[in-house]
Amino acid sequence: MPMETIPVTAERKAQLDDYARRHGQDAATAADDALAAWLEGDEQHYLETVESIKRGYADFRAGRTQPAETVFEELRLKHALPR
Repeated sequence: MPMETIPVTAERKAQLDDYARRHGQDAATAADDALAAWLEGDEQHYLETVESIKRGYADFRAGRTQPAETVFEELRLKHALPR
């Protein structure tokens, strides 16, 4: 597999070296695994966010809404916030 160089700070390199050591990996493999896991999580978060927005928009279009004042008052009471 072709390898490219990506500059990192000395602090990040030290963290990566420690992570790799703890996981019994070389730094390149540890970096690749960690980056892959982060990117997969980011993709999942993005898809969940888009779906949430779509559901909210569908609720809005169907008239399933409340006035903002009502929502804020419910939150204030739920969390015992002052007026």
